[in-house]
Amino acid sequence: MILNGILCNIGTQEVLIILLVVLILFGGKKIPELMRGLGKGVKSFKQGMNEVEDELKKPIEDLDKDKKDN
Repeated sequence: MILNGILCNIGTQEVLIILLVVLILFGGKKIPELMRGLGKGVKSFKQGMNEVEDELKKPIEDLDKDKKDN
């Protein structure tokens, strides 16, 4: 909740300052590597969420199947 409020208040100038600081700290050569790692992390997170969702739906589908068989 608090993070959502903070993110809504970030403007263009703040984003540019953050990007400039990241560029200064990591350099131009490291940024693509960092973004690649971030992308892999997001992909892994989404895959995990989908697996959890499938595991939660499975018992419900089994119950529906059992009801239809009876």
